[in-house]
Amino acid sequence: MTLTEYNSCAEQFSDGVYRFILKNIKDDDTARDIVQESYVRMWERVKDISFEKAKSYLFTTAYHTMIDHIRKNQRLTTMEGNYDNRYQDHNSFNDLKQVIDEAVAKLPEIQRTVILLRDYEGYSYEEIGEITSLNESQVKVYIFRARTFLKQYIGSLDMVL
Repeated sequence: MTLTEYNSCAEQFSDGVYRFILKNIKDDDTARDIVQESYVRMWERVKDISFEKAKSYLFTTAYHTMIDHIRKNQRLTTMEGNYDNRYQDHNSFNDLKQVIDEAVAKLPEIQRTVILLRDYEGYSYEEIGEITSLNESQVKVYIFRARTFLKQYIGSLDMVL
């Protein structure tokens, strides 16, 4: 990959990678750090990556960097004894986006990742498999389970509105 192609990748894909990581992490600064780290790793291997595979490489690297960050923070949180209250029920909703975001946040990590890549970013099952190191049938199963959970969690739109 040339310098021009690398810069083109930064212009084309940085926003999508950032949105994907932010939806999972929910912390603006951490999401920016992960995206930056992903581009640093891509720069270190710029000679080995073809421009056609750059988007997939970037999302895969960002995904794995995010997983490493989550695992590291889980260990630190457990050691420090700080526990969050993200499993509290909130029954008063004013905004459909808030309901959907909360429902997506309650998904297991892998289901949240595949549903965000498929429905928010528009990746194919094959591309999601490459990014997450899953085979295509596993991706489909996780997406099915995530959508089933979301449908049950959100229920009827009449109930939400």
